[in-house]
Amino acid sequence: MSRIPARRRLAVAAGVFVAVALTLTLLVYTGVVMPTRLFAAKYDVRGIDVSHHNGTIDWPQVAEQDIGFAWLKATEGSAHVDSRFAANWSGARAAGITTGAYHFMSFESPGADQAHNMIATVPRVDGMLAPVVDLEPYGSFKGNLPPATEVHAILDPLLSTLEDYYGIAPVIYTTPTAYRAYLVDRYPDNPIWFRSVAWPPRVPDGRDWSIWQYSSRDRLDGVGSDDEAYVDMNVLSDDVDLDSLVVR
Repeated sequence: MSRIPARRRLAVAAGVFVAVALTLTLLVYTGVVMPTRLFAAKYDVRGIDVSHHNGTIDWPQVAEQDIGFAWLKATEGSAHVDSRFAANWSGARAAGITTGAYHFMSFESPGADQAHNMIATVPRVDGMLAPVVDLEPYGSFKGNLPPATEVHAILDPLLSTLEDYYGIAPVIYTTPTAYRAYLVDRYPDNPIWFRSVAWPPRVPDGRDWSIWQYSSRDRLDGVGSDDEAYVDMNVLSDDVDLDSLVVR
């Protein structure tokens, strides 16, 4: 019986490894396989965050799928208002989902102006979730982060103005990159909503997270559009009571 040369065996093994890796990558990309789902499954309260990209949402159908909370994109920068915010706000609240709004922070306009944009758009009502400031690099800033001093000069008045109006410390949604650049050892009173879709969250300075965005490629009945078929999924830390994030 002839033996397969070692070089050929190595080539075959390498080919199999590459094929398996590509298949797993495709499954993760399409949302069929999401390793973080296994770790997120142990948390009792899960929720979604949405914007106009998710299209028209059937909120009663969403409410039937064990969704405990929803944060809706409301504003961006000093002037932009999400085109689906009003419909999502009324729809989610009518469906009985604990609902809040988030603001996508711009690096290009004053923090006070951005806060006033959100305040003009999102009413303060008892029972709503705390406002969220979405702090993450975008566009050309992904490879060219602004200096921390410039970002803090925007973020500080944005947070304080929102807290004064809504009566609760805003949540900060962030990515590992933005956290390392701007949040390490800062803003201890603001709950952290941490994005980590490849592995369980590890906040760079060891701080506890309150909300974890574990997937950006999940599917829910009632959510999906030609523009975006997937929805962001999140869980609440077992150490956090959702009521502690509610405006009174």
